[in-house]
Amino acid sequence: MNLYDAHNHLQDVRLAPWLTDVHDACVQAGISGMVVNGTHEDDWSRVLDLGRLYPEVIPSLGLHPWWVPQRSPRWLESLGKLVRDTPRCALGEIGLDRWKSDLPYDGQEDVFLAQLQLAAELNRPVSIHCLKAWGRLLELLENHDSPACGFLLHSYAGGEALIDPLARLGGYFSLPGAYLREQKDRAWALIHAIPPDRLLLETDAPDQALPSARARYSLPDRLNHPANLAVVYAAAAETLKVSVEALAGQLAQNIHRLFGGII
Repeated sequence: MNLYDAHNHLQDVRLAPWLTDVHDACVQAGISGMVVNGTHEDDWSRVLDLGRLYPEVIPSLGLHPWWVPQRSPRWLESLGKLVRDTPRCALGEIGLDRWKSDLPYDGQEDVFLAQLQLAAELNRPVSIHCLKAWGRLLELLENHDSPACGFLLHSYAGGEALIDPLARLGGYFSLPGAYLREQKDRAWALIHAIPPDRLLLETDAPDQALPSARARYSLPDRLNHPANLAVVYAAAAETLKVSVEALAGQLAQNIHRLFGGII
């Protein structure tokens, strides 16, 4: 049985002291692949290094909306060169964020669209972050090209009504283990509305920790251990009333369809 983490941040410096042990635990937990997402210019090289070091790592590079104000004048040129020079590389994490109160929205759409265009030109899958901007995200996706292979809506929380229009545009929907928290039960319930062939699961490690009572693996400072993906799979199978093996088979098909030749 092969498990796939559709979205994490293994390159995060908070994981560095335990990186080898964390990776080994993931392999022992049955994780065959993980999409490791860069978020800013200074971590892109670490993502690529992990892709060379660990065969399970699928590198993904992008400028996260939280880092838009700090971007350099040549950020897009740098990103484009790295992605073009690395055939086994996705785009992401990119997106829109109107939730973070101290984050300016100015510039976010331009940065998002530039990266979406790059993904479309290269036909590379792209991982999208969205908080409190779902309607606008849908408008932008409806009016601009996206990669033919599709795109991932990471930690999807856009509600049931947007699932169909986003899926028709090429969207896949990933749910994290953090949605197993009691206060996130409505978000976790979206698993019933997502088409089975568009569903993926993620950890978003080291962020979005599972409820402590559910976590099988732990790290200091309540960091989320990516090997807890196995717990997320088990919970999803229970919710959907299918076997873990059947769910894992479906999700393996889904992630290979989206990430195609780079997985």
